[in-house]
Amino acid sequence: MLENIEVLCHSCIKFKNDKTIYVDPFRIKEAYNDADIIFVTHSHYDHFSQEDINKVKKDNTKIIITKDLEQDVLKLGFKKENILLVEVNKEYIIENMKVQTIPAYNINKQFHKKDNGWVGYIIYINGVSYYIAGDTDITAENRNVKCDVAFVPIGGTYTMDFKEAAELVNIIKPKIVVPIHYGEIVGSRQDAEEFKKLINKEIKCEILLK
Repeated sequence: MLENIEVLCHSCIKFKNDKTIYVDPFRIKEAYNDADIIFVTHSHYDHFSQEDINKVKKDNTKIIITKDLEQDVLKLGFKKENILLVEVNKEYIIENMKVQTIPAYNINKQFHKKDNGWVGYIIYINGVSYYIAGDTDITAENRNVKCDVAFVPIGGTYTMDFKEAAELVNIIKPKIVVPIHYGEIVGSRQDAEEFKKLINKEIKCEILLK
């Protein structure tokens, strides 16, 4: 289920199957300009990086964003027909893939407010459901997520820390979990190792971000 999937940096995930998909491109090393689809969870610079989007976008790249980013994305040169504005708790079909949006927000912090309408995504690729949580705490909505693979933030400060993230994962019980959102701005590889120790044994934990 993780074949052809990389966690490049922080929360940046790259899927390379029939289509090349980036989620929250950030600190991209060179201009690949190979993205068929870009998903953005929210507008913070480490998730919506205009410099890095320019390194992966090509002429016909589709970009999936929340409404607050529409004008910024138009300025980046995306064609209007290639921009999809998403709202929380909705389902979409994008390039024959089913995509669901899950609210992503803080419970006891002010960095990611619920009324911003920011999102995580469940993306269905070749029969596998991938949940990319976005910047979030444990919420009523994400407690009910059903997925095969979960990518969850563990860095703390702005999101769940590794203990909270492990609690969420043990509730939703994916087959595989991949910790993200550490090593660059907050959190460390050690947090990922500690997170792995807290995951129930029936769930496979893969550390892709070195």
